[in-house]
Amino acid sequence: MTTITFFRSDGIFYGFEEKGHVGYGEWGSDPFCAMLSSLTMYIVDAIEEVYHGEVTYDINDGDTVITIRSKSALPAYEADERVRFAVSGLFLTYYTMLEDMLLHGDMYEFTGDGGLVVKVEDKEF
Repeated sequence: MTTITFFRSDGIFYGFEEKGHVGYGEWGSDPFCAMLSSLTMYIVDAIEEVYHGEVTYDINDGDTVITIRSKSALPAYEADERVRFAVSGLFLTYYTMLEDMLLHGDMYEFTGDGGLVVKVEDKEF
């Protein structure tokens, strides 16, 4: 099972942690894990390269845990509101997309049987 916990402070999404493996396919050839990995790296690259924001990430292949956090989503750390809006928007869009997949689980075979859990945790950066 994959659990994705999104981090939010004062209603603003600023990161997430992905844990586990859905098990839809073998390690290295699982299309669902490949999708999650692609979206995760897209978010990291967009924050760094497009919005020139600050992002920290840790990828632990051994424990299958990926943690992404960006101070650039939060007013206490980022003065440019356009950057804050864009960075927090990336996290919120990812969350919304995953929630939509769970809502329409019958369309996504790999989300069935508890293969994906999405949560939100309110916590300070």
